[in-house]
Amino acid sequence: MFAVLKTGGKQYKVQSGDMLRVEKLAADAGETIQFNEILMLGGDAPVIGAPFVADAAVQAEVIDQVKGDKVINFVKRRRKHSSQRTKGHRQKLTLVRVTEILNSGADKSGVKAALGAGSVSASAIAAVVEPASKTKTAKPAAAKATEAKPAAPKAGKAAAGGDLKKLSGVGPALEKKLMAAGVTSLEQVAAWTEADVTKIDEELSFKGRIEREGWIAQAKELTAK
Repeated sequence: MFAVLKTGGKQYKVQSGDMLRVEKLAADAGETIQFNEILMLGGDAPVIGAPFVADAAVQAEVIDQVKGDKVINFVKRRRKHSSQRTKGHRQKLTLVRVTEILNSGADKSGVKAALGAGSVSASAIAAVVEPASKTKTAKPAAAKATEAKPAAPKAGKAAAGGDLKKLSGVGPALEKKLMAAGVTSLEQVAAWTEADVTKIDEELSFKGRIEREGWIAQAKELTAK
């Protein structure tokens, strides 16, 4: 009997007793791990997954964490001052020995799932290793923290005094600048003094725009309605 499993983005055809080098897994030497992504089971009654065979698995013993053969990458740029660069790389791998092929009962085996060391976070690995009871107790605490978080205030129209975009030349972007400067209503604009106009001109670099557009007169007319 053989199986075709998937791990690290690659597919491997294995039988019991086979030695296999796969993409680095989060496991120590001597541990037993279980590959749960089984694409096919072969033998007298072949089973093809869609995409995986349900409740099937391949169990293996971790022999060691090793490195693959060195790969040399040489780059030469003719038009960049004839620069040259040589770089070597050795892929981190895990050496495993297949111990058993399960055509059923994978969910109840209790064996640690084979997780890629570079594709999952430490918290995800801990969640798999920890008992289910601990994981369940942690969920309500996380949910409570989410509920306690206050909702962020929504930026937009002023709550009182009308829409500042009713003023000539004021769009969404300019409205945000005015509100950031403390101007939130048309009543405020209607009550501006010369000192207020000078202050807003300097803060927002309007350069006389308030007087040219006639914002104060427009605000008085809009708030009088």
